[in-house]
Amino acid sequence: MIPGFGQRKHFSDLTEKEILALAISSEEDDARIYRMYAERLREDFPNTARMFEEMAREEDEHRKRLIELFKKRFGDTIPLIRREHVAGFYSRRPVWLVENLPIKRIREEAALMEREAHDFYLRAAQRTSDADTRKLLGDLAAEEAKHEKLAEELERELEEVGAKDKEDLVAHRKFILTWVQPGLAGLMDGSVSTLAPIFATAFATQDTWTTFQVGLAASIGAGISMGFTEAASDDGVLSGRGSPWKRGVASGIMTAIGGLGHALPYLIPDFWLATAIAIAVVFVELWTIAWIQHRYMQTPWHRAIFQVVLGGVLVFAAGVLIGGG
Repeated sequence: MIPGFGQRKHFSDLTEKEILALAISSEEDDARIYRMYAERLREDFPNTARMFEEMAREEDEHRKRLIELFKKRFGDTIPLIRREHVAGFYSRRPVWLVENLPIKRIREEAALMEREAHDFYLRAAQRTSDADTRKLLGDLAAEEAKHEKLAEELERELEEVGAKDKEDLVAHRKFILTWVQPGLAGLMDGSVSTLAPIFATAFATQDTWTTFQVGLAASIGAGISMGFTEAASDDGVLSGRGSPWKRGVASGIMTAIGGLGHALPYLIPDFWLATAIAIAVVFVELWTIAWIQHRYMQTPWHRAIFQVVLGGVLVFAAGVLIGGG
């Protein structure tokens, strides 16, 4: 009986026929995964895409050799048995989950796949008694180990021709445009735009709970607004700014965080203590924004301080004057 989701076999219970069938389906899956990586990376990272295409071709060759041996021993009908049918067997992470990782992490994921395949073939070879099968599985284990080295060699080739540096630069640029830039814009908007209403309410009422409610509403409202605005601004295809929903999430969350930073202290019942902490938080927020601008956007320190800190102080002063007037 072929194992399914409701009845999974242990690897130690598999027959040699099932081990070969499992190896064939695993090679098919890995080749498909590598081709999807290549397709996903081809436009921005052509050299890494070439590496994955080469690895996919290697997996295809392994599959052909396994099928030839299977037909020789067991005939033309290959049972359907996959990784998920075997209890405790290694699994592959969904492509949609991996493909959104940084380029370095995708390369590391490929190396892990080869390492797991190598270990599988070693275990499978130990479970077989047929000489030809044992030889093929042992050869494939050695070749999977070479694949890991192949990935490392191709990585070194990319470094030698400067292609890896270029790809890393592209990856860094995409990270900046997709996450840092909208997140920074959200943090600035949330931190600065909520200063006036929060501190105006604080000094007008001197009621910490009311101030917190106003700050909470302003922060969440601004986060939702900024998130939808950023997501709808462009689809990222022509601008190269990446997925709109990623930018929207980054912008929305950071906007809310920026406002909540100086709203949360007003959960403290003592008005002046809460206000002192909130003011301290504001200065930390403004200097953090200036540092991010300098670190990731290459904005000179004096310009970042002038744009963020001075502007924030003016908005804060406006809120205090209006609330205390």
